[in-house]
Amino acid sequence: MRHLACLALLSCAAAVSAAEPAAEPALDGDWVVDLSTEPGTPYTQPMTLVLASDHTVTGSFYRSEILAGRWKLDRGRLCASFRTTDGAGPYHTAVCLIDGKAVGQTWAEHRGFLFNWIATRPAAPAQP
Repeated sequence: MRHLACLALLSCAAAVSAAEPAAEPALDGDWVVDLSTEPGTPYTQPMTLVLASDHTVTGSFYRSEILAGRWKLDRGRLCASFRTTDGAGPYHTAVCLIDGKAVGQTWAEHRGFLFNWIATRPAAPAQP
């Protein structure tokens, strides 16, 4: 009988935690993407990701609107993929959250490159 009571308690706990709203995905928000090609030559661009509950992604990257995007939490990783454009062709980007950083790559077939990058959160404004 004790085993049945334990199973019932575990089932109730699982049901309660499943009913709780999911926490905001940690990829959501503003990022500073390091696109530097050589050490000592900083080159950054902004990225804003909005991860919706229907698993779509909107926002912007490199000052281009995200035209299509999806996100997923699977195998212990939170990742997103999306498409932007520069007007001449598409840029396909994939990014995963790893140790608090957004680690990604962008492929531009029309420009003939694949670029690996890392993004961090913007610095907090200085307090007066």
